[in-house]
Amino acid sequence: MSSYPDWALYRTLLAVLDEGSLSAAARSLGLTQPTVARHVGALEAALGADLFVRSQRGLDPTDLADALRPQAQIMATTAAALLRTASGTLGAVAGTVRISASDVVGVELLPPILARLRRAHPALVTELTLSDRLDDLLAREADIAVRMTEPTQNALLARRLPSIEIGFHAHRGYLERRGTPSSIMDLSAHDLIGYDTETPVLKAMAKRLGPLDRQSFAFRADSNLAQLAAIRAGFGIGLCQLGIARRNPELRRVLPEIALPLPLWIVMHEDLKTSARFRAVFDALAAGLNGDLDTS
Repeated sequence: MSSYPDWALYRTLLAVLDEGSLSAAARSLGLTQPTVARHVGALEAALGADLFVRSQRGLDPTDLADALRPQAQIMATTAAALLRTASGTLGAVAGTVRISASDVVGVELLPPILARLRRAHPALVTELTLSDRLDDLLAREADIAVRMTEPTQNALLARRLPSIEIGFHAHRGYLERRGTPSSIMDLSAHDLIGYDTETPVLKAMAKRLGPLDRQSFAFRADSNLAQLAAIRAGFGIGLCQLGIARRNPELRRVLPEIALPLPLWIVMHEDLKTSARFRAVFDALAAGLNGDLDTS
């Protein structure tokens, strides 16, 4: 290569890889299909190799295209982080901050905190990505993360909050129909709500729940939001955060002697701690979650 290909070409490559066709990539990028085709052709010419081959299924990526995907994704993540960084004003709480949190935390706990934050700082824009995956803060996939596991990277600023307590809950109507279990052994006679895919965290939790495992559940979902919705709908008995359950007068605690603590951390890259914008969001999340989790 006589020169480095333009980043826009790699952006188009990533879109074609993600979308599976030139037309779908064009729609996602807001370009025309001929423009996307020209970008792919220009990148192939610059690299001196084919990136896609046509088949009955459409466009199949070559080994080179698959090998370029991780680096192209890093470039896309970095470009997005650059735009967020450039969106702010030095010393002001303004611009964009991207937050990563689990689905339940992101939907049930964060919106009121972020609403108060917006009222206090009208020039602040928040992006919220819902995922139980540990977003790589070092690669700036997110600026700030709310995590249920202790961070291990040395370059991260972390603050531990009070643990979230979860316990068994059910809708009042379900308990009126089926009765209330008095011991964990009684749960086998009930419709239980739980996970679909076992993870190390869930396996560790299962050790404290005795005979319960995946086969015990009448409703299985890896989404905590789906499990919470099933509990609220009266499907059966499932695990729910105590603070969330207290907000719904129709939910009842079952087997209150069983409480499982989940650790909670607020984390961001230490390079962001001197930025007024990121620090304000970090502190607001820590204060808000601490208040929301207060069980007194």
